Amino acid sequence: MNETEFSQYCDDLMLAVEESIDNSGEDIDYETSAGVLTLTIEANGSKVIISRQPAIAQIWVAAKSGGYYFNFLELNHGEGNWICTTTDETLGKLLKRVCKEQQGGSITFDIDS
Repeated sequence: MNETEFSQYCDDLMLAVEESIDNSGEDIDYETSAGVLTLTIEANGSKVIISRQPAIAQIWVAAKSGGYYFNFLELNHGEGNWICTTTDETLGKLLKRVCKEQQGGSITFDIDS
C-alpha cells in the first residue's frame, strides 16, 4: 500500500468511526485533529485515541487497557481489515471492547469487512 492509498483508507476509516458513534446514541464525543481521532467517553471523561502512522502504514489505538497497533490485511482487491498485532482483533472489535470497558456503552463500529 502506498502513502496515498494509506491516507485514503485512514480518511474513510475515521469517517466510518464517527458515523458509527453518531448512529449509536451513546454519549461519546469525538474530535479530529492532524490525523488523530480522539473519542471522549462522557460518563467519565476517559479517552480512546486513534492515530495514523503513515511512515509504517499502521493505525495505533491508545486506551485505558493499553496501546494497540494495527496492520492492514488485504482480503480482496482493496478490501480488508485492520488487524491488531497483539490481540488479532479487528479494529472494529477492539474499539467496541475498549469503549465498553471505559463505560462508553456498546457500539458496533461498521468498519470491518
